[in-house]
Amino acid sequence: MGCVNVHASLLPRWRGAAPIQRAILEGDEETGICYMQMDKGLDTGDVLHTLRCPITASETGGSLHDKLAQLGSEQLARVLDQLKDGHLSPAPQQNEHANYAAKLNKAEAQLDWHQDARSLERKVRAFNPWPVAFTHLGKEVLRIWQATACPQGNTSNAEPGTIVAVSKQGIDVACANGLLRIEQLQLPGGKALSCEQMLASKKDRFLPGTCFLN
Repeated sequence: MGCVNVHASLLPRWRGAAPIQRAILEGDEETGICYMQMDKGLDTGDVLHTLRCPITASETGGSLHDKLAQLGSEQLARVLDQLKDGHLSPAPQQNEHANYAAKLNKAEAQLDWHQDARSLERKVRAFNPWPVAFTHLGKEVLRIWQATACPQGNTSNAEPGTIVAVSKQGIDVACANGLLRIEQLQLPGGKALSCEQMLASKKDRFLPGTCFLN
C-alpha cells in the first residue's frame, strides 16, 4: 500500500507548504483534500481520492485549515480501507496544470496600499492567524486581523494608505482601487481589538488624513 499523504488542495494545484493560504490569496473559489500516494517528488504522487470544499467570502487561513482538517480526518479510515481492498485506482496528476504553494514568510504579510482593495482583503484573511497582515503607523507595526474590501469606496482620490473615514464600523483606507475597511486591529503590546474598541481610547491615532506607510 505504501505511504499515503493527506494534502490540503486539489492537486496538482498548490503543491507545497502553504496551499490553504495561497488558495485564499489567489481568490480561488474552491479547494479540497487529496489523498495521495507519496513518491520522491513534492506532492507529485498519484491521487487516490479527492474531496471538494468551497472557499467562502469570509474564509480565513485558520477557518479553512480547521474545515479541511475535519473533512480529511472524517474520510481517512474509509479511504485506507478502500485502498487496502483494491477498490481505488490511483490517478496520475496532470503535471502541466501544477503550481507551487511557497512557504509563508512574515515579510509578505505587509500590506502594499498600491494594490487593489480585494487583494488586500484576501491577504488579511489568508494570513489570519499567522503571520497576520500588517502595516506601519509611524514607527509602529499595526497588525490587521479583519478587514473588508469596498471596491467602489474611494471617491476622494486620496493617496493609497491614507485614512479617508473613521467610524465604529471601521477605518477606511484608500487603496489603488477602492477602500479597505479595517475592522479588527492590534497595536504593539496590546491585544486585537475591534475598531470600535480601539477608537474608544486611541481615536487620535486614526484621524482622517493619517497615512499608513508601505
